[in-house]
Amino acid sequence: MKETMIETEVTYTLELGGKFYIIEHVPARVCRETGEQFFSPDTVENIQTMIKGGRNLSEWSRPLSTNIHEGCTTSSRW
Repeated sequence: MKETMIETEVTYTLELGGKFYIIEHVPARVCRETGEQFFSPDTVENIQTMIKGGRNLSEWSRPLSTNIHEGCTTSSRW
């Protein structure tokens, strides 16, 4: 059977408590066919520690500014 998973680094994003977190260079196994990402238990634990208070904001790499749109209807024009 052909292996469809590859070891690579991905960008992990999460919205939690009204804040968005973006973590780059996260090791993952990714399915070539679907793009689904799988993380080891250690990686998940490290992400949770980073986000839930293990690191303060001054330790993050860099700030990011972005625009967020609240939503749209099918009649909205872009």
